[in-house]
Order: sequence, then C-alpha cells, then structure tokens
Amino acid sequence: MTREEIIAKIRKVEALFMGTDSPGEMQAAKSALDRLKEQLAAAPEQAQEFQFSMPDPWKRQLFVALVRRHNLAPYRRYRQRQTTVMVRTTRSMVDKVLWPQYIELSDLLHSYLDETTRDIISRSVHGDLSEAVEQPNLPLG
Repeated sequence: MTREEIIAKIRKVEALFMGTDSPGEMQAAKSALDRLKEQLAAAPEQAQEFQFSMPDPWKRQLFVALVRRHNLAPYRRYRQRQTTVMVRTTRSMVDKVLWPQYIELSDLLHSYLDETTRDIISRSVHGDLSEAVEQPNLPLG
C-alpha cells in the first residue's frame, strides 16, 4: 500500500463520518458537524479534562493530530510521561466524535504499518514470516 493509497483511505474514513463522498454533500456534512460542535459548545455540558495514555508513538501522533483538527489543544502536565495526552473538552465530543474517529483511523494505520513491515522484512531479511514453532518437552536453558 502506497502513501497515496493510505491518505485516500483516511479521507474515505473521514467521509464516512461526514456521510458522503460528493464535494457539495461533504461541505453540507462539514457544516452540520460545525453546527454540532457549536451546539456542544452552547450546551450546558461543561468541558472537563481527559487523560489518554498511548505508548505507541504512531498512534499518539495520530491522536494528537486528530485532537488539533477539531481545534482542541493537546497538552501534558509537568512531569507527565511522553505517552500521556491531556485534552480539555466535553464528554460528548470525546464519545461521539473524537474517540470513534481515532479508533477507525488507528485500525487503518495499524494495518498499513503491519503490511509495510511484513513487506520490508520478507523482501530484505527472509521470506518466511510465520511464527516460531512450539517445541514441547525441550529442556530449558
């Protein structure tokens, strides 16, 4: 899978969340999403602090980029680990928008990285990528 293919897939996933592939309908869906965000901002629901722990650097980069796309500011508190991402927003924004998009894009990223890694290893190191065979009753050490 090429970079262009993965970018196209990401756009398709985003289109799923917006409900269409046509430019006019995508604009309408974006406007609807913006209205939803405005409603969330105007609703009495209070913003709160959410903490996410993501040891995988690629998934953390994806999550931070997604947070920024929604005009939120990711941060860490003093002395928090690099794996921690803090976000101040509403519960409904996390549950209905941010986290579902992250899960979908994270799965896509994982499959792309897995496929790319397997391809590189099989071409440059060894073609057999099967797991090691379990040998029962062998002495340890």
